[in-house]
Amino acid sequence: MSKSEIDALSFEEALAQLEEIVRQLESGSGKLDDAITAYEKGAMLKRHCEAKLAEAKAKVDKISLAPDGSVTAQPTEIS
Repeated sequence: MSKSEIDALSFEEALAQLEEIVRQLESGSGKLDDAITAYEKGAMLKRHCEAKLAEAKAKVDKISLAPDGSVTAQPTEIS
């Protein structure tokens, strides 16, 4: 799986794939080369999930509660 394919995944999709890789690696079955490839993919998925979480945190940090109880949000920059 290429970086661009991983970048196209939602957080939930990437997390599900990462969880599957962890299960496979924990089982200890399979060849060493396959485990190394899975580990590399897992590392890319982990970085992707961390970036998605950072984006979400930045959006949440910009949400505030006004004195009248209404919710306001500052515009977020889209990268």
